[in-house]
Amino acid sequence: MLKVVSFQIADSIDIKQFKTAFTAEIYHEDSDELFYRMATQKFIYVFKYGIVCFLGYNEVESTAFIQVITPYCRNMQEERLNDEFDIETNANRYKLGYNKIELESADVESFRLIMLNVSQSVALDHYSQQTNILLEETNYHTQILEKKGKLDLSGINLKKYIGRTLNLKNRIAENLYIFDSPEETWEDENLNRLDIGLKKTFDLQSRFRTIQEGLGIVKENLELFKDLLQYRNSIVLEWIIIILIFVEVINLFIEKIFR
Repeated sequence: MLKVVSFQIADSIDIKQFKTAFTAEIYHEDSDELFYRMATQKFIYVFKYGIVCFLGYNEVESTAFIQVITPYCRNMQEERLNDEFDIETNANRYKLGYNKIELESADVESFRLIMLNVSQSVALDHYSQQTNILLEETNYHTQILEKKGKLDLSGINLKKYIGRTLNLKNRIAENLYIFDSPEETWEDENLNRLDIGLKKTFDLQSRFRTIQEGLGIVKENLELFKDLLQYRNSIVLEWIIIILIFVEVINLFIEKIFR
């Protein structure tokens, strides 16, 4: 029995720099990921969106590798999201379950495809967690608006809030490719069947849509908050203009009296 374990260790990994420093055998690479074959049934998959996935590694070995890659990570996660998946090879027939797959035979591409989908699932957990935090903040501010009839957000805090939302949306957009099927599945019927089955098992598309819907709700509220803030600022500006006009009138009045 082989075990796949995937960890969200950081917001991102500089895989270009890591590739230069880590000189193990690379089986597959592109600008977004590195797939290392360390032994016959031992593999490491590194993704630029902060995920490292292991196959055939125990906890001590995976921890040691994470320490090696840490200098190339940005914003390390204190609480690492992870997911596990078991692989049984030389099975009597192909069978895909909730957290286990049985394969009649397995090659490197099958292992890579399984590790890819497990890692995608962890990435979605991470983005879902971040989206829920934004939704909770949004709900808090809308409740304040309902109770007090006004926002408790200053212009600077609103800009920071908008920045966090846009940053998350951009990171998800950058990694949309993770939901595309690898080119190898286009030409191999067995790999294509495996990829489709894994995507259904991990419910990747549905979970991604949920994240998009959550971010859409946040965006709508941000537009409302921005409009309310602009209205509040315009009211303040109007009062400033009124006061300035009033001061000017008083000055003219005083000049006439003492002329």
